[in-house]
Amino acid sequence: MEYPPVTSDSNGISALMRLIQRLRGENGCPWDKKQTPATLSVYLIEEMYELVDAIASKKPADVCEELGDVLFQLLFIADLFRESGHFDIEDAARLNLQKMIRRHPHVFGEETAATSEDVRRQWHRIKSEEKKSAGDAGAPAGVLDSVPAGLPALLRAYRISERAARTGFDWTSLSGVMEKVEEEWAEFKAEVRKIESVASEPDVAARGNLSLEFGDLLFTLVNVARFARIHPETSLADATRKFEKRFRHMEAVAAQDGVSLESVSHDELDRLWENAKLSAG
Repeated sequence: MEYPPVTSDSNGISALMRLIQRLRGENGCPWDKKQTPATLSVYLIEEMYELVDAIASKKPADVCEELGDVLFQLLFIADLFRESGHFDIEDAARLNLQKMIRRHPHVFGEETAATSEDVRRQWHRIKSEEKKSAGDAGAPAGVLDSVPAGLPALLRAYRISERAARTGFDWTSLSGVMEKVEEEWAEFKAEVRKIESVASEPDVAARGNLSLEFGDLLFTLVNVARFARIHPETSLADATRKFEKRFRHMEAVAAQDGVSLESVSHDELDRLWENAKLSAG
């Protein structure tokens, strides 16, 4: 089979599709030939996390590169389904185009939506109507069924609490959620005290209770974030990056003094940390 030429300066998505087909072709790449949608989904997840990191770095060049990597994985998966005769990337694009127009009647129709909250309510109403009209036996029956089980725990907790809140099962105010945090914190501390009061190593049941109470605390804090209109995943990622930056600064300062962090006293660690907060932000 003859393939159209593909070079590094080729233009557009169509050139990228030709490249994928070349990689999968008769004289293509052995690794690319054996890939399946399931194997590529792992790489897609990895590339998505790299894209998120690039966005957080606020470096457009890095975002551009990582977007290209994600696009390649998406096109690769789509082409595998084209090979098997199911659909191609144009089918997926047309389907999504129809869905987006249908779910934005305030832009493409006669309905109105003055706020983003109006849009959100309208979006989920339309989505629910789509599920009902489809009439599939496997369609989600409950408000939580549409939340993927494979989401990272923090993100899934946010989505689960968000879905449940739509039914009215929610606190009435941020202060109410904060009171629940205090309650969960007290229960967690009680479990900690039980473990500390035992001279021997805590048994599996005690550790399990401690873990459950900690999970309850985290889940309630996720709801605090939801009420405060911040995303817990983003907040934790930002806090982790801040800690990482300061810790690396501590390591660098200690290395300049010819010592490792493991060898310095707690007082010196405190001094290095305070210095890092001032110098590294």
